[in-house]
Amino acid sequence: MRKSPVLFIVVFLSLALIPLFAAGQDLVGPTSREAILEHTPAWQDLVAAYQPKPEALDKLRGLVREVRIEVYFGSWCPDSMAHVSAFFKILDLADTPLLQPVYFGIPEAKNKRAAYYEGKDIIKLPTFLVIVDGREAGRIVETPKKSVEEDLVRILGL
Repeated sequence: MRKSPVLFIVVFLSLALIPLFAAGQDLVGPTSREAILEHTPAWQDLVAAYQPKPEALDKLRGLVREVRIEVYFGSWCPDSMAHVSAFFKILDLADTPLLQPVYFGIPEAKNKRAAYYEGKDIIKLPTFLVIVDGREAGRIVETPKKSVEEDLVRILGL
């Protein structure tokens, strides 16, 4: 799979600038997309630059039932920066109310994390829990196998 050099440059520069934008404080607990982007404005460039696979987006648009996606991320975490911002773009372009995201910021200090995801078996960040009909259908942990959108399609059997 060929990676875009522009995306690489945007990610590299954004990662280098994280300390300037995050002001040294983690975004923790239940939160929203708006709060995430306000706290870590460098992620906005990644949202704009990400190019999801059109075939996967078409399949996500064809959802016939609600899917809850719990997103556990670290505002300080480079993998979260890359994959949660990609997820934002996927939601924008899929444009379906059946994809229902819920966001949970996790602190960087490992000894303070458990309270934010108790009982969820979160080991690495980001973790996307895909929940259908109240049951976990699958998860994306840290780095997608293909891409966030293609992994969602696989998990949902679309």
